[in-house]
Amino acid sequence: MLVAFSVSPNASDAHGGVSEAVARAVRVVRESGLPNSTNAMFTNVEGSWDEVMDVVRRAVEAAGEGS
Repeated sequence: MLVAFSVSPNASDAHGGVSEAVARAVRVVRESGLPNSTNAMFTNVEGSWDEVMDVVRRAVEAAGEGS
């Protein structure tokens, strides 16, 4: 399964952006060990349903930390 997703929190960091939150989400994906790529619009993750959905869930949670 190949999933493309995008995460952006509602709150912004002290500089008015969401870069730190997005970086946390991308870090979760990269550390998952699943094949992945990030482009201007989406982060793509490849694996089984359970593996991919777990990574997406954890990335969304990571993006929301500190907000």
